[in-house]
Amino acid sequence: MTSDPFVLGWEEWAAFPGLGLPAIKAKVDTGARTSALHAVAVEPFGPEASPQVRFIMHPVPDRPDLEITCAAPAVDRREVISSNGESELRWVIRADVRIGGRTWPIEVTLTNRETMQYRMLLGRSAILDDMVVNPGQSCMQGQLSYDLYGDVPRRPPVPRPLRIAILTREPKNYSSLRLKAAAEARGHVAEMINTARVTMAINTLAPAVYYDGRKLPRYDAVIPRIGASMTNYGMAVLRQFEMTGAYILNSASAIGASRDKLYAHQLLARAGIGMPTTAFAHSPKDTRNLIEHVGGAPLVVKLLESTQGRGVVLAETRKAAESVIDAFRGLDANFIVQEFVKEAGGADIRCFVIGGKVVAAMKRQAQAGEFRSNLHRGGEAAPVRITRDERSAAIKAARAMGLAVAGVDLLRSETGPKVLEVNSSPGLEGIEATSKKDVAGLIIEHLETHVRTVSARPARRRPKTSGAS
Repeated sequence: MTSDPFVLGWEEWAAFPGLGLPAIKAKVDTGARTSALHAVAVEPFGPEASPQVRFIMHPVPDRPDLEITCAAPAVDRREVISSNGESELRWVIRADVRIGGRTWPIEVTLTNRETMQYRMLLGRSAILDDMVVNPGQSCMQGQLSYDLYGDVPRRPPVPRPLRIAILTREPKNYSSLRLKAAAEARGHVAEMINTARVTMAINTLAPAVYYDGRKLPRYDAVIPRIGASMTNYGMAVLRQFEMTGAYILNSASAIGASRDKLYAHQLLARAGIGMPTTAFAHSPKDTRNLIEHVGGAPLVVKLLESTQGRGVVLAETRKAAESVIDAFRGLDANFIVQEFVKEAGGADIRCFVIGGKVVAAMKRQAQAGEFRSNLHRGGEAAPVRITRDERSAAIKAARAMGLAVAGVDLLRSETGPKVLEVNSSPGLEGIEATSKKDVAGLIIEHLETHVRTVSARPARRRPKTSGAS
């Protein structure tokens, strides 16, 4: 004779006695393989061979002032793809869950679910063979109550200082100093980390970053200011910081996309963003075709690794274009050929994008006789009012690269704005001086909204647990 199955509704009340969580309302989702538990300020500790994870839980969705500090052994770090398609590296813990009168161990990933209706998702891997789910019923295993947290002190949440790493080889330049000052002005701790002096210990559960042989602490956030010469190693360092749980302002993949000019233009084209017609070829026999693809001379030839206007040449005639292209090929250089937008008059517009918004803009005008408007090459900056189309193009370009912070350079042409380049480490000096905006402060504000700031509190008395009624 078989026993009756254990029936779960589409939502159930659960408890985690070992974590001090007597009541959590969970969504039962057989479409999700992995279970998830709300957690902020997730921090590993203990020996590297058997790490523990400490985190803060807000068990009641509309009570952010109620915090429970939990700790559990970590069993894995796992890449999880959420329902909206985003990938996230999460800590995985094993804990006993109790639903109704039954308790069993499950693996659960830790992630921030503060925007979700349920603080827990119970995936199909946590549902045992003798359990069934009735999607038409709610709380088949009885009711619990958030009143079980009644003896936990309520205090208004106080933002904690963030520990921020500024990854740069130039700690004394304007941008690095401004970011550090802006962070410290808001009560955070900012440390300069020279990318070239970082080493990495790569393992599954306890990835570590070392600086001059000293193991670095866990950072809440990392601001990458990686120079072009350190792109590949810098991206590896960023990926390692991400594995430790730090929020990366601009991800390694986004920086890599923006630094590869050919790939960047392919991404812009795929996103339907206006840009100068661009051509690329490998064979030396295709010089004539390259020139024809961009509408003939005058045209611009750009090294793929060029920065600050270096390696960018204007060829005013077909013969000059052929000579420049042949010279670059003779150096075994990678380059693209672009349409020259004459009506721009040697001027471009730099739009500074933070978190999907253009927060500042400036017009850069090249010196007489020069077509490159970069400030490093003597260009002059002035305030500018951008159009709705220019604003939209800048935002779409940053989004196409996956960059949270970007300097988007565009030209004003007869057919609308044309994006020239998307810079993943835009300088702050020119844009702040011209726009009179505290751009560095806006970057730190963006960090604060993406790194969950919760108060650090003394250990609290754990509430008594209670079964289902």
